[in-house]
Amino acid sequence: MSIGYFHGLALFILEYPMLIKSAEFITSAVRPQQYPVGNLPEFAFAGRSNVGKSSLINTLVSRKKLVLTSSTPGKTRLINFFRVNDAFMFVDLPGYGYARVAEIERRKWRPMIEQYLSGRENLRAVIVILDIRRTPSAEDLQLLDWLGQHEIASVPVITKVDKLSKTAQSRQLKIAADTLRVNPNDWVLFSSKSRLGRDTLWKMILDLAIAPLEDERA
Repeated sequence: MSIGYFHGLALFILEYPMLIKSAEFITSAVRPQQYPVGNLPEFAFAGRSNVGKSSLINTLVSRKKLVLTSSTPGKTRLINFFRVNDAFMFVDLPGYGYARVAEIERRKWRPMIEQYLSGRENLRAVIVILDIRRTPSAEDLQLLDWLGQHEIASVPVITKVDKLSKTAQSRQLKIAADTLRVNPNDWVLFSSKSRLGRDTLWKMILDLAIAPLEDERA
């Protein structure tokens, strides 16, 4: 890791809860040769189409339109890289599970995404996003299982919690826990509207970014 990276990360942590000084789109890619060069820790964001992925990333970086939201689910078809405070890279993966996207198109996405996830050395974790109003799908379970099999850290985030009452939230969380075999205590409850969960998720991202660096320097 470069001295500049450690300096940038140190400033970022000292400012926690963080002031986002910069957040910018870097590039889109479909193959490793197109990935950004560098060793900034990367955090990928994955989930079914229309779970609020774009809104979640925009809330994290305190920007309204860094990641453009679309009224057409399944529109993101490339791997998009965003640099935050010159200390991290956020990676927006194509959403999965949208029926109107042609099957041949979806078959192209899977190897593209798996190649990135399994081969990117500076990937620290995958933020797996689920909509609290929807029962988790087989694809959600497959993603979590695949990440576990490849020893890639995952952070499950439940979005749009402001849409349900506390009672309804508890009911849906139990369904999700039973479906995905995940301890609900490991989830981050998130609302882009109220910003609930933003600081919690940032704390987890910071912890995951630093831990591998400590191992490397030991």
